[in-house]
Amino acid sequence: MNLNKVFETMLLEEEDVPVNLPDLPQYSALECNKLSVIGRTLNPDSQRMKDLILDMPRKWQVYDRVRGVALSPTMFQFIFKYEHDLDEVMRKRRSREDDYLKFLLVWVQLRNIPVNHYTKEAIEAFADVLGKVNVVAFDPNKAQSNDYVRVRVFFDVSRPVRKTKVFNLPKGGAVTIRYDFERLQKRCYHCQRLTHEKDKCPILVQQRKDQAVERQHERIAAEEGERRIREERVRKSVQDLKDNPIGQRDFLRLEAPPMIIQDVDKDKGIVFDYSLKNVEEHIAKRKEQGRAKTLTIMSEPWEGRAAADISLEVFDSSTGFSTGVTNANSSGTSKLMGGKRYRPPKRMRRFKPKPRGSFSAEEKGKSIDLETEKTVVKRRAAEVAGEFMRVAKRSNTEVVPHEGLPNQ
Repeated sequence: MNLNKVFETMLLEEEDVPVNLPDLPQYSALECNKLSVIGRTLNPDSQRMKDLILDMPRKWQVYDRVRGVALSPTMFQFIFKYEHDLDEVMRKRRSREDDYLKFLLVWVQLRNIPVNHYTKEAIEAFADVLGKVNVVAFDPNKAQSNDYVRVRVFFDVSRPVRKTKVFNLPKGGAVTIRYDFERLQKRCYHCQRLTHEKDKCPILVQQRKDQAVERQHERIAAEEGERRIREERVRKSVQDLKDNPIGQRDFLRLEAPPMIIQDVDKDKGIVFDYSLKNVEEHIAKRKEQGRAKTLTIMSEPWEGRAAADISLEVFDSSTGFSTGVTNANSSGTSKLMGGKRYRPPKRMRRFKPKPRGSFSAEEKGKSIDLETEKTVVKRRAAEVAGEFMRVAKRSNTEVVPHEGLPNQ
């Protein structure tokens, strides 16, 4: 068997051909339907078909002599065993031959009838606005204990259940006739129709839809206006911050403001300055301090001073380095050590003979003054020379490989 040929013969869409039902007596229920009645529910949302099928035989008082069939969610059929039961039910609920599922035979009470129009014809005219009048329960020759007159009409279930109606009288004036429908329990209390309840009234549903659409349009219009107002506010705010750097930092760039502290010397460090002018100022300042110390030393007795108190002060530049000649090495800058003092052995030393005779205090003071002055002058000359050498060494220009000579 070739499967390809089988697949080719298969149709993707099957043709929908009507099926002919056999015309045989066993396929027809005309005989059973001769003793049946068909109806429909007025309010399918509130009237359950199952309850209606079970309750109607009890209300008709036929019980086991009738059976109900649900034809659709809104239509039903009751099949009777006996014709007299069907006649009794139809006598109670007679309907029109044309559009019988659209009309309902119902009793209505008419109230507030004018005294001068208390006739059968006037009552029929008052009831004719509800539908075709079938029966008027009125006897002008008998006493009436009720304040109303009953009429039975074929009421169109698609129309609202009217409560009142205004009639203009022939001799002038107007009268309002009130209508009370009997045995009509559920209806819409907004449009007074029998096909639905108030919460599902089409008029109210349409009103709610219209209100929702109107609210949506109002909300969109309000949001559009608010959006334009917000855009204008933002545009104006940005324009106001055009000349405000602090505002731009805080609101546009969202940067944190600087921290303000009370400790003015927090993390204070050394300021490095290698300018020659700064060195000369320090040298001049140290000279003045050296002269002041020299005068202090000369004013005190030389013999009474301890060796620890007579210390040479070291010149400190603004860079924090001590004075002296430095040289660059692999680990940084180190101080060049001077040559060691050469001192011959004790046996080869020559001792100068002490001068004989005694010196006066004035001569001793002059001698100390001269020696101190010589020492200070020599020391200052060495410091100045070392400082200039250090500055010159630090100011040497560096040549970067493959970059050429620096601009002089």
